[in-house]
Parts: sequence; structure tokens; C-alpha cells
Amino acid sequence: MEDAVRALPHFLKIPIRMLMGDHERISPTLTWLTSHFFGVYDGHKGAQVADYCHARIHCALVERLKEELCKRNTGECSRQVQWEKVFVDCYLKVDDEVKGRISRPVSSSCPSDGMVLEAVSPETVGSTAVVALVCSSHIIVSNCGDSRVVLLRGKESMPLSVDHKPDREDEYARIEKAGGKVMQWQGARVSGILAMSRSIGDEYLEPFVIPDPEVTFIPRAREDECLILASDGLWDVMSNQEACELARKRILMWHKKNEALPLAERGVGEDHACQAAAAYLSKQALRKGSKDNVSIIVVDLKAQRNFKSSGLVLCREN
Repeated sequence: MEDAVRALPHFLKIPIRMLMGDHERISPTLTWLTSHFFGVYDGHKGAQVADYCHARIHCALVERLKEELCKRNTGECSRQVQWEKVFVDCYLKVDDEVKGRISRPVSSSCPSDGMVLEAVSPETVGSTAVVALVCSSHIIVSNCGDSRVVLLRGKESMPLSVDHKPDREDEYARIEKAGGKVMQWQGARVSGILAMSRSIGDEYLEPFVIPDPEVTFIPRAREDECLILASDGLWDVMSNQEACELARKRILMWHKKNEALPLAERGVGEDHACQAAAAYLSKQALRKGSKDNVSIIVVDLKAQRNFKSSGLVLCREN
């Protein structure tokens, strides 16, 4: 198994100025919002890079956000641009660590344990990295590779990332401009080898394959139902809409069959409704003939569902 997933509820408090403009209605007493971190890392040619992303990206993100908060006049650029800078810097730093270009923590996550300057893996190993930060006001998604995040808003699915495939028009043009080639071999592949145009790692395919993520900064809506982060093993065989509808139904089914959690236990530990939905999607993908690893995180965005507790009320916003 070369994939890795990470869910960190109550991950980090984000200053409200990084989420909302002065013109938006904000409670004068509200200065921070709690965010929740979710990541899917789909490795190829080995698990080393996916494992390193699993251990390191959220830590590098915290480091980069602290740097951003130390800056003055952060309101000079849009929130979209600000978050793009944060995530691009974060991914590029992790990519440099993976390739041994800068020192990395010996323990991947704790710099106090010492630093080492060496590559994490052979140059042919890489990984996708798709991350979602969820808070009560916004969802912020960064994506590098062909894993995907999809939001179910009301009855309609909304992709919050666009797969980095070599035959995507803008990616094809970028690769050709850099002197690379996109060849057809069981689908479009960079240099006839890699079926994605962006990743962390894959040093041997530079500069055609790059680690720069694309970032989506989107306000939350009352109609938001659930969020799915998954590797291409799901999306190769299932549409966005079908996956979202199945996830929502499974969450509701779990709550109908089980008693509501006591108030004191809500938001603590694993969310079994979301686990059931993710497991069901995985089984359906395999039943439909998926040939790839299938890694899925389902996040329930409803604070309450009738008289039942919410799913990832791991993610209950305060």
C-alpha cells in the first residue's frame, strides 16, 4: 500500500483576518476560527514520499502560517492569493526536503530532534498531495496531482480541485514549453511514464512534473452536506455526483441505526458515520473494477442531522 491519509480535527486556530475582509460581517469578539486538517497522499513507485507527506505537510503548513502571521499588512492581497502563497511555499519546502535539497527534520515532524540533509527516497518515487482545511466560514483546498476533493452542496457535487493530468490543456502546454513530451501509453503520460503532471518527488521528471499545488478558497454555505477527499482509485470508476450521493446516504443510514452520542462525547475520537461512508465508497470502487489503490476521507459538514450527532463532529466548529 503506497497511499497515506491524515485527519487532524481541531488542527489549528486561524486568525479571522486570513478568512474574511473588513467589509464582511464579523462579530467584534471573534478573532480566531478553529480549522480541521484532512490530507490524502497517493504514492507511486514506493511509499516513502507519501509517508513523508503524511508526517510532514501539516507541520510545514503550521510553520508557514506562523511566518505569514508575523508579516504586517497581510490584507494588501486577496485571501485567495494569500492562501496560494502559503500552500505553494509549504509544498515546495516539503518537495525540497524530499529531494535532499534542504535539511529536513530527522523525525519528519519535530525539528528539535535534529536535522539531516539527505533525500527521502530514490528519484523515481513520488506522491500526490491533496489537502483540505475546513473551518466554520471557509474550506481551503490545495492539490498537487490527480487525487481530488469534491463538495456536496445541497444536491449538487462541486469539485474543489482539478486533476493534474498530462493531457489537461494547460498542463500539456506547460510540459511542452519546458521541453517535455506527453505520450500515450495506457493513457496520457509525461515522457510516456507518469500519468500525472504534478507531484511531490519524481525528481527524474523535472522540470516537466512540478510540485506546485493549485488552491481553492471557498466560503461555506448552509447547504453544504459533506466533503470527499480521495485518490484516483475512486474517481477512475465513479463520478463526483455518485460518490457524494452515496456518502451522504451512508452517513444518514448510520445515524438512523445508531443512538446519538452524549453531548460530552461529540467531537471526540473517530467519526463512525464517516468511516462507514468511506468504507462503502471503497467497496463500491473495487466492485466497479478500480485497478488502483483507493484511499478516501469523508467529512460530514452538517453540525447536526435531525436528532442525531453529526459526522466528523470531530469537526464540530466552535
